[in-house]
Amino acid sequence: MIDDDRLLRWRMHSQFGRRADSVAAIAGRAPGIQAQDAGAARLGLRARGLGEAAAVQRAYEAGEVVSSWLMRGTLHLVPTGELRPLLALFGARNVAAGARRRRELGLTAEVCERALAVLPEVLTEPLSRAALVARLNAHGVGIEPTGQAPAHLMAYAAGLGVLCRGAEPAPRQPGYRLLPPGEEADPAEVAARLAARYVAAFGPAGPADFAAWSGLTLAVGRRAFAGLPEIAAGLFAVGEPPGEGEPLVRLLGAYDNHLLGYRDRSLMLDQRYAKRINAGGGVVRPALVVDGRVLGSWRREDGRVVVEPFEALPQKLWEAEAAAVESFVQG
Repeated sequence: MIDDDRLLRWRMHSQFGRRADSVAAIAGRAPGIQAQDAGAARLGLRARGLGEAAAVQRAYEAGEVVSSWLMRGTLHLVPTGELRPLLALFGARNVAAGARRRRELGLTAEVCERALAVLPEVLTEPLSRAALVARLNAHGVGIEPTGQAPAHLMAYAAGLGVLCRGAEPAPRQPGYRLLPPGEEADPAEVAARLAARYVAAFGPAGPADFAAWSGLTLAVGRRAFAGLPEIAAGLFAVGEPPGEGEPLVRLLGAYDNHLLGYRDRSLMLDQRYAKRINAGGGVVRPALVVDGRVLGSWRREDGRVVVEPFEALPQKLWEAEAAAVESFVQG
């Protein structure tokens, strides 16, 4: 058996203890970076080794990374070449999950079909959502430009592999581009590869953790784990546990993968403080994490990082990390 402290430290080192030298490499190793909030996505990349925030926009513009709706139906930033295989696993599932909401928003089958037919014609260069909807409507698609309908139409087209999110044309404006062509992939093979990468990034963990993180069924998770190295009852990992040393400290942004990577978060987050991170309504706030335990929250105030530990902690524990976040955001 693995005691709790060792398990949490090992998990944190799996996610943050290795370095990579590019946005695509970090995103691939993660695997995938939560991207529904662009600023939080940049912080997620920073926590895993990225040195410059501006590198994210450059990676998007160079076509090295894209974002789409994948695990749990949420936006993730991934290397461009990995998106089509992942859509073989998640695309149809996410499209089906959004069917009722599309009907409620007036996105009938006819409207969606008209949009899909003209998207290759109108999306000739990266466009903001508003600009893309305007072009679609100029071609008679008929989408209400305000409200949630445009976002759900984009998610529908993304799930079918027509488009994806790319570089922001302006700050806080999602940009869209056509998805580059690629070969078909077998969902079972994709699931097996994703499970192996999940274990490398989140292990020690089990099939139920993988299912919770991915949104796939437990049955799919168990099949995907076949052949992976089991180190204890129900736990799988790659490599050796980290040795003793200085605490591994990270200030994680909102919705960070590490906070969403396991079926049961009670081991890492004391339930007395859970609502200070898991605020309800799907909100996951920024967190101070030390050797796998969530020990506080943090926020930015007038350009400075303000850490609010749940209990008394020495400030020197997070000073260097706070300075690194401030430099990254301002750089």
